Amino acid sequence: MTNRKCCNESRIALRREDFQMEVNGKETDLFILKNKNGVEIAVTNYGGFVVAVMVPDRQGKYADVVLGHSSLEDYLHTPEPYLGSLVGRYGNRIAGGKFTLEGKEYTLAINNGPNTLHGGLTGFNAVVWDAEQLNAQTLKLNYLSVDGEEGFPGNLSIEVIYHLSNDNALEISYQAATDKTTIINLTQHSFFNLAGNAKLTPTVCGNILTIHADHYTPMDAVSIPTGEIAPVEGTPMDFRTPHTIGERIDSDFEQLVFGKGYDHCYVLNKREAGELSFAAKVVEPVSGRTLEVYTTEPGVQLYTGNWLNGFEGKYGATYPERSAVCLETQHFPDSPNKPHFPTVVLYPDELYTQKCIYKFGVEE
Repeated sequence: MTNRKCCNESRIALRREDFQMEVNGKETDLFILKNKNGVEIAVTNYGGFVVAVMVPDRQGKYADVVLGHSSLEDYLHTPEPYLGSLVGRYGNRIAGGKFTLEGKEYTLAINNGPNTLHGGLTGFNAVVWDAEQLNAQTLKLNYLSVDGEEGFPGNLSIEVIYHLSNDNALEISYQAATDKTTIINLTQHSFFNLAGNAKLTPTVCGNILTIHADHYTPMDAVSIPTGEIAPVEGTPMDFRTPHTIGERIDSDFEQLVFGKGYDHCYVLNKREAGELSFAAKVVEPVSGRTLEVYTTEPGVQLYTGNWLNGFEGKYGATYPERSAVCLETQHFPDSPNKPHFPTVVLYPDELYTQKCIYKFGVEE
């Protein structure tokens, strides 16, 4: 059941009624989270999409810093089905749409070249979550993914909480339980442009990026990790110190050619597995807006919107290639087929938990 509580007065220029409809027998809605500073985030329970994020620049001017659409109808027909959504059961790619678990081979839908991407044909981005707005700053989403859905084993019960803190951070907490051994790799797929939505959305190539990772997972020509954990040192993949995204993006480097830019999983430097620690930072130098990312996950996928094709989004904005940066906190791609990668197996007697924080700020 969807709790219809939602703030009425908002900086966000979207109409709630444009997100209220029935999809597969369940009601959808738009929920506004607002903190004491006036920062606001809009979320729909269809796919858990983060629809809008209103944050100030160094002059105090607010802008919406995520790509998105103005209505649920647009989300249902978008050319980019993960434009700010929750992703599951398995974020990123599984080679050949196959994996073996406890001696049994499972076959999934192929929806990205020869591979399965982001949970298959109807991933968590394309289902209606039960929603309850707990208070002005917190939204709880629940979904039961039944045994066999998209080919995955086990009835998987998931809870995701979006909380907007008073230090301007979107805190995303996940937990899940299964009644049968399964695999799980959840993430959030917001497309950030800290300059803000505009008629001609600017490139993110001038954004300054830092990633707290000495290594990454190189991929093959169809974006499946080779299995190597490779050092970033001496390559255009090295963001251990700040670089603009565009500085080396067109380098004649095989990995960047394969991805048409950055679309790679970074192996985060961790003192211990599961610790909540700094992953990455983006600075938009013109506005001064910043984004810091923290996560309990072992990796973060850097994606620079290489396949955006100029389609229309909110407020009449257009989204050409490289007009957004995604920092998807997660386990590594194709982990079910790479035993030396951190495990993504969830057993019936375990509780899956993870946390991701997107913290917004400004620099002078």
